[in-house]
Amino acid sequence: MPSMTTSKVSRWDQHGREHVVHVQKSGMQRMLTCDTCGWRKGAQFLPWLKAEEHLAEAHQATVDPSA
Repeated sequence: MPSMTTSKVSRWDQHGREHVVHVQKSGMQRMLTCDTCGWRKGAQFLPWLKAEEHLAEAHQATVDPSA
């Protein structure tokens, strides 16, 4: 059984609220889960880009805290 690893994509909205999408990796498949709204999506390719797109479109969260 492949091991499960988790990372996250964080962005802030214009009101200063943090929104996080967790990226869980198991083998080649990744599962994206949004802490804010519960959105879930499977992604084999470019999961972090899909997470960023969800945060921007669903929550208007575009400010990268690491930048």
